[in-house]
Amino acid sequence: MTFFRPAFRHPDLPPNAAGFHRRDYEGGLSTLCAGCGHDSICNAIIDACFELALPPHRIAKLSGIGCSSKTPAYFLGRSHGFNSVHGRMPSIATGANMANRDLIYLGVSGDGDTASIGMGQFVHAARRNLNMTYIVMNNGCYGLTKGQFSATADKGSKSKQGNVNLLESIDLCELAIQLGAGFVARSFSGDKAQLVPLIKAGLSHHGLSFIDVISPCVTFNNNPESTKSYHWVREHSEATGTFDFVPFRQTITADYADDTVQEVVLHDSSVIHLHKHPNGPDITDRRQAIDNLEDHKEQGVILTGVLYVNPDSQDTHDILQTSVRPLNSLTEADLCPGAQALEAVNTAHR
Repeated sequence: MTFFRPAFRHPDLPPNAAGFHRRDYEGGLSTLCAGCGHDSICNAIIDACFELALPPHRIAKLSGIGCSSKTPAYFLGRSHGFNSVHGRMPSIATGANMANRDLIYLGVSGDGDTASIGMGQFVHAARRNLNMTYIVMNNGCYGLTKGQFSATADKGSKSKQGNVNLLESIDLCELAIQLGAGFVARSFSGDKAQLVPLIKAGLSHHGLSFIDVISPCVTFNNNPESTKSYHWVREHSEATGTFDFVPFRQTITADYADDTVQEVVLHDSSVIHLHKHPNGPDITDRRQAIDNLEDHKEQGVILTGVLYVNPDSQDTHDILQTSVRPLNSLTEADLCPGAQALEAVNTAHR
């Protein structure tokens, strides 16, 4: 547990393109256990938002209940925030998003918050392709209630007490791809080099960006027999390939050292360059993405990196053709366009 954070910052540290310093994206002191993977994810979020030069006041961070859902207090202290009830983060995010599409929505949840009590909420946020970045801090257990297995714990995985999980696990990435999320990725909290560009790419994607981050619980689920432990993930993970994320405003200087390169242009003209092995799966093909996950699962390997991207993704606003302006900016004239307009609507439904 950290009790002190130095307040001193070097005066010559450069601001980002929007004029903000890294400290403008930081939050309060963490009260999580020392070594918790969630703290690494918080730092990756801070780095990603700083490097993308996102104005903190344009970001809305939302969460549910659990160790993961405490973390929004530890980053983006100058952003909007809402800590909802257990599993209900996607509903709050949906309502806020429908009222104001101009904000950047960042949802944080855990494997218990999403895969159990919040499953119904998660499923519908994915099928609506809600325009938000949805990060699951996945430790495979309920850390707040002494480490019982969660629904994402792998079958056969052992707890710290030696109990074996007898139930099948839920693969949230596979589910997100099936349900229509436009960007799906998986990473490990101990791999900052991969996680930061993944979050940056997710924040730039138009539609639901789902990022499952395996984040070992150092107190209840970090024994070598657990498939969510630091040891296991380091020994059994394989990346889809190295990749670069290039924001639209930057010059493209990617190094194409690997065998093949797959380029995906996002909605805001940012580019993902995936460096992969020859004959690797096409990450823009939903069926290949699911097959790839299943193949690696069969081999006992955790696949990380960008798993699926739909470059032509349409979010909820596009699909439902909602107001392009925030609802609080609509005037009486916008809301009551007159008898002639009402008659035209009625005629269209006769």
